Amino acid sequence: MAPNFGRSISFPLTPARSFSKPRHVRSVSLPGTTSSHPLLANLHARIAALRAESFIPAGLANIHALHAALADLLLLPASVAALRCTTSNTGDRLLDAFLLLADAHQGFQECLLELRQAAAESRAALRRGDTGRLASASRSHHRAEKELARLTASASAISTKCARLNLVAVTGEEAEMAYALVEAAAASAAASAAVFSAAASMSSATSSCKKTTTFIPPFARKSPTPDTAEANVERLHALEQCFDECDSACDLVFRSVVQTRVSLLNIMTPTI
Repeated sequence: MAPNFGRSISFPLTPARSFSKPRHVRSVSLPGTTSSHPLLANLHARIAALRAESFIPAGLANIHALHAALADLLLLPASVAALRCTTSNTGDRLLDAFLLLADAHQGFQECLLELRQAAAESRAALRRGDTGRLASASRSHHRAEKELARLTASASAISTKCARLNLVAVTGEEAEMAYALVEAAAASAAASAAVFSAAASMSSATSSCKKTTTFIPPFARKSPTPDTAEANVERLHALEQCFDECDSACDLVFRSVVQTRVSLLNIMTPTI
């Protein structure tokens, strides 16, 4: 199951009203409720789209769209000021987060490649009744699934860390931008975890079907029924096609995450 986004960033308006200093309420208001810039509103729309979709192709497309919106937002002076704020380490934390996220997406691409190859090998082995080749492909499949589980946990941890960033030191318009940037990073990581988990679920379902054929007795394996070998061949082919179609989208997302980090790095280390 793809993880939900229950740990996304929220900014408590109601508790703030019970404080003895109501003048601080405005500084922690939810970004996006009265967005001061169209690009900020666009970013919040992209974040909302991410949280509404975890299916692999749509999820990848939404992550890429979010980073495109983030690239536009990073051009604004207010974003630059928020990231260079001397009283906050937001910029450094975001640099770390996007580095880890880029690594996760690179690992995801490698997993999909290994899963496609394993699916192709399994199809060929099932058609030929080659149990040795099928066992080898199953081991590759299992390794890729374990790596997907690790990547899912890693992306979820990135999202959690971003959501817990302390932005109290940032105030005014800079605070609104800082909140938006951090929320975007958390949403991107959470959506990535959902996509990785969805891929693992698809792969696991197909792998389970394949295992039923692996343990069919030899006499039955010679004349497979439509519900066994041939049906599994079709499922493996569908999985192979799905992951193959995601390849270009995976590359786009990886490049967009890298570009986001490059933009952040350029802001944090201006030329003299």
